[in-house]
Amino acid sequence: MRRLVSMILVQLAVLLFFSSFVSATTYYVNNVDGNDTNNGTSPEQSWKSLKKVNDMTFKPADRILFAANSKYTGQLKPQGCGDLVNEEPRPIVIDMYGKGKKPCINAQGEYQSALYFYNVEYWEVNNLEITNKGAERKAGRMGVYIHIKDFGTAHHIHLKNLFVHDINGSLIKRQGAGHGIAWRNEGKQKKSRFDDLLIEGCHLVRCERNGIMGFGYWKRDESWYPSLNVIIRNNLLEEIPGDGIVPIGCDGALVEHNVMRNCTRILPDGEAAAGIWSWGCDNTIIQFNEVSDHKAPWDGQGFDSDWDCRDTIIQYNYSHDNEGGFLLICNKGDAAESIAINTGTIIRYNISINDGLRAMGKHAGFSPCFHISGPVRNTRIYNNIIYVPGKPDRQIDKTMIKMDNWGGPWPENTYFANNIFYVDGSTKYDWGQSINHIFENNLYYGKHENAPQDANAVMGDPLFVSPRSVKAGFETLRGFMPKKGSPCIGTGTHIENNGGRDFWGNTITEQGPRNIGAYE
Repeated sequence: MRRLVSMILVQLAVLLFFSSFVSATTYYVNNVDGNDTNNGTSPEQSWKSLKKVNDMTFKPADRILFAANSKYTGQLKPQGCGDLVNEEPRPIVIDMYGKGKKPCINAQGEYQSALYFYNVEYWEVNNLEITNKGAERKAGRMGVYIHIKDFGTAHHIHLKNLFVHDINGSLIKRQGAGHGIAWRNEGKQKKSRFDDLLIEGCHLVRCERNGIMGFGYWKRDESWYPSLNVIIRNNLLEEIPGDGIVPIGCDGALVEHNVMRNCTRILPDGEAAAGIWSWGCDNTIIQFNEVSDHKAPWDGQGFDSDWDCRDTIIQYNYSHDNEGGFLLICNKGDAAESIAINTGTIIRYNISINDGLRAMGKHAGFSPCFHISGPVRNTRIYNNIIYVPGKPDRQIDKTMIKMDNWGGPWPENTYFANNIFYVDGSTKYDWGQSINHIFENNLYYGKHENAPQDANAVMGDPLFVSPRSVKAGFETLRGFMPKKGSPCIGTGTHIENNGGRDFWGNTITEQGPRNIGAYE
């Protein structure tokens, strides 16, 4: 009898599981051939408007498909939530059907965002074109906005293969700026955060001021509640003048295989921005990204580990032609030390070429390759290639490393090892009042004024294979491998927990001599 009851319960569970999928519905939307009086459940019975979609509350595993080549004016604001069954997400999916261009949602500046998710979870959005350009710039204008407030944890929100373009928000950060894709988690009644937020394969063009930004609880007080499993991957950002990709208030964010290029020079003088960086985050990994052509009037580096970030890793990236330099590591000094301090940043196996060329604006003449501004502690910078093929004689900063402070203590315990500092001409170093900066087994080529004390320094040409063939794309960088007989080979120092691979994917063994530079 018990066995029979068990079998019936198992069969009932299986029936309920599959019936939940059977109850899911696919809806079709076509602004040309559709009609909102239709039931929407076939291409022949498609809906017509965004309003019809917005008025519907969707169920787990439902699908909303927009016709290829279709165009919609207004805001898409879907309702309803997917769910999780037997550890498997059942998201609600937005996608396209048919062949042709991606369906376009155009808010025309009449809404804060063209696509708006508010207090929902388990959604996937694919293959849409998103634009939101008004007659005048407006602060806070966005293409995609994912927003939770007093919600709790919002799971599994995925954005894939979106084309987001022409968002004319404010160019002033303090006014609220403007963003291509942004998320915000907030709430005082119920702490809210994202878990499994994915932004992948999207193309952002002329999103002003910023590209992909996240906003959340970042202060180290009772409100600290970081988002988890945030991944920003394989996105292309073009003609964006401000901040490219910035997770804020996350633990374990992964930012990889993104490209930011052809940045426009339209920010007002004094506006600060950088390529890819984190703020108020723990355990961020920034890897395999390429950032070039940043022209922000202040900062303007390719990469940055910023305010109150802990244990950030910036590795295997390619930075070139950024006017502000390669790297910023900083923290403001007027906050209580228990609340805000940047510590434990690791910078390894990156290649920087021709960074630090600022010659315009009130900050012209300040663009060191490395700008490290305290209070910053326990930074480790190793096995990077910094290649400066020659800066013009005009008013351009020729500083390799600038130790600084941001209204508080100076950098402490900064470790440089196995790096190649290559300059055609001369460079200089400014140590300020930094404490305990250590250099080991670095290579120096060119004239280095006020160079660091480095007992095992290697002086001379690293003998790159073909360093002057500098172009966009990782595939162009094999010329920065060392030739046979290079003084970089076997002259580095051993570093534990080094990531296990070099810039080109070669395994770093635990035994044997180490190289200087990004190649093992």
